[in-house]
Amino acid sequence: MSKFGITIGIISGMVLFQGMNSPSTEQRPWTSMVSDSSRTPPPLTPEQSLQTFRIPDGYRMELVASEPMITEPVAIAWDGDARMYVAQMETYTQDADGTGTKQNKSRVLLLEDTDGDGRMDKRSVFIKDLMLPRMLLCVDHELLVNETDTYDIYSYEDRDGDGVADVKKPVYVPGKKAPGNLEHQRSGLDWNVDNYIYQTVDPVRFRYTGGVLRADSLPSGSNGQWGLTHDDYGRLFYSRAGGENAGAGFQINPKYGRLDFPDDYDEATFSPVYPLIATPDVQGGPIRLRPDSTLNHFTAGNGQSIFRGDRLPEDLRGDYLINEPVARIIRRAKVIDQHGKVHLENAYDKKEFIASTDFYFRPVNTYTGPDGLLYIVDMSRGIIQESNWTRKGSFLRGKVDYYGLATINQRGRIWRLVHEDYKPGPKPKMLDVPAVELIQYLQHPNGWWRDNAQKQMVVLQDHKVVAPLKKIVTGKASFSALGRLHALWTLEGLASVDKSLLKVALKDSDAQVRRAAITISEAYLDQGDADMIAAVAALKSDPSYDVRVQLLLSLGVNPDPTAKKVTMALMDHNADKPIFPGALESLKQNYEAKRYGSKLSNFSSNDRRFILSGIGIYGSFCAPCHGSDGSGLASKAAPSLRGASLLNDEKDAAIRVLLHGLQGPVEGQTYSSQMPAMGDNSDEWIASVLSYIRFEFVGEKVGKGAKKESAVVRTGDVRKLREKYKGRDTAWTIEELEHN
Repeated sequence: MSKFGITIGIISGMVLFQGMNSPSTEQRPWTSMVSDSSRTPPPLTPEQSLQTFRIPDGYRMELVASEPMITEPVAIAWDGDARMYVAQMETYTQDADGTGTKQNKSRVLLLEDTDGDGRMDKRSVFIKDLMLPRMLLCVDHELLVNETDTYDIYSYEDRDGDGVADVKKPVYVPGKKAPGNLEHQRSGLDWNVDNYIYQTVDPVRFRYTGGVLRADSLPSGSNGQWGLTHDDYGRLFYSRAGGENAGAGFQINPKYGRLDFPDDYDEATFSPVYPLIATPDVQGGPIRLRPDSTLNHFTAGNGQSIFRGDRLPEDLRGDYLINEPVARIIRRAKVIDQHGKVHLENAYDKKEFIASTDFYFRPVNTYTGPDGLLYIVDMSRGIIQESNWTRKGSFLRGKVDYYGLATINQRGRIWRLVHEDYKPGPKPKMLDVPAVELIQYLQHPNGWWRDNAQKQMVVLQDHKVVAPLKKIVTGKASFSALGRLHALWTLEGLASVDKSLLKVALKDSDAQVRRAAITISEAYLDQGDADMIAAVAALKSDPSYDVRVQLLLSLGVNPDPTAKKVTMALMDHNADKPIFPGALESLKQNYEAKRYGSKLSNFSSNDRRFILSGIGIYGSFCAPCHGSDGSGLASKAAPSLRGASLLNDEKDAAIRVLLHGLQGPVEGQTYSSQMPAMGDNSDEWIASVLSYIRFEFVGEKVGKGAKKESAVVRTGDVRKLREKYKGRDTAWTIEELEHN
């Protein structure tokens, strides 16, 4: 037996085995479970599906929950006592046309394992009648929930103990409709080590204060699409499926700007994926397929996590895991520090960490669980793409109809990965206990326990923990480095950090504690506190790149003379390390984003409003494919916007592209992503993002010769074309735009 064991599942004759040494070796059909005339691969029971996973020796998958207990699961969250909440998108793409998708029929379930065997055996409907719930966060006894098409976040609580929420209250309610296709809306609600709660897409993060969420803007926008995670030290990891990007935004915290490098991972070795079976159901067509009909690269990377548990082999800890549901695989990557710059590498040579021959294995989220194991949310369905990508006439629609994939839905599984050498950890009890009892968990070997103990203490705001936490930070109580890091951030969340404590932490033996102390010191640095500027300046020659990069980020745009000298010294001594010039440039651009209005003085206040509101839209929805500077991405997912003729001509063509999408070659070049229709958004939304794009990438005046017009697109322009082409349901081609 090779290093990787495989138990062969039985599936329909259309599915091919994919050789593991190269994409083109050892193909053979599986034995059919149905007659040759049937095209639809038969759905497998959970027990059958268990036999289809190929994973490294020593590992095995266990079933945690499946249909009919759960249906269409997309995200999970545990409370402090390890009860599991499951968000279900029960109206998601129930047919290829998306009929009924926006009905309020989805639910959040509450599951419990009462006998400790790892399998859920108790279920209740915690919340019903929701619109495609997409984000969950447990806060003490409450569950925070966000639904599709809204920015609003509500808290739900069960006060009578029957497993059903009976109290609902607003925690963040801007009261506006959220724009964009449901695949392009937010995910996350990740309570990070820094006590901020992060999400994808929208340019805000939150602090939970006094029972509500306080928004903090991110001037350069947020990042990512479906999936968000952080490591032991608070580094955030995003991904951009639209840009076919399997990892992004992990170089610096988004509060300092956006920074990605072309070699965040090697396109030639990291982007290819290695399915076990043929994957004909891809959006984009043959360009995404190898000759044997297997997916050739990431197209739908999502649901990533950094494994931080303690009940799987040590070499997995800290690795980056990301799903590719079209390929039916989960990638495992090593996170490599290259002089402060992070790089991802596939842990295996032309293999995947987890792969399945179950045609309906659709992993969409991964998590480190309270028991120290890895959890996988599997939608287990035929169509994984939203109906905007399965329109009639598309390549994908042809495959969906041919194989009958629209009939396989209302299923779902939650798996956990275990190992023969480890037993699952004990169940936590963090609710309804004194805050001081939680301190011990700040150095627990499982990151889930550390995070949740910190979160619970911050939420409780019980200042009886302040004195013992300060003893930990100052070394008067023996604690691990990770324990000291969490103690410091817990004190920050309790507003109990002062300069004397920070000065001690700045001299800690652990680099990540020193780095955190610099970050927390910004409350003083930004106010020009000379004493603290001098204290952090002493770290300009710190042996850790992470510490020096953080020092640059914290002082890089500070006008204080000492801060400027430190910045110059850091750049002089580290200019050959790409992270330093990259971080400083991102920081400066971020600073400029706060002052962007000064560059728009030639526009009326109303026109300026359109351009400014378009900045955030572009950063969230367009940059993942076209690049933050409009120059495109190394993956060639979409064309460059700089100099694009569609933008430099009259605005009608650009409006039509946003309303209905664009397909086929662009200026002779074929791209792997098709521009989707954005017509579900409001006229103002489309006008705003086009106004920004035309202004930023062309100039104040757009057009040729005497026909130049203002870069600004107005809502009336959009409304007119929406009405003119209201019957159109297919994407435009360049030829049509030029002649119609």
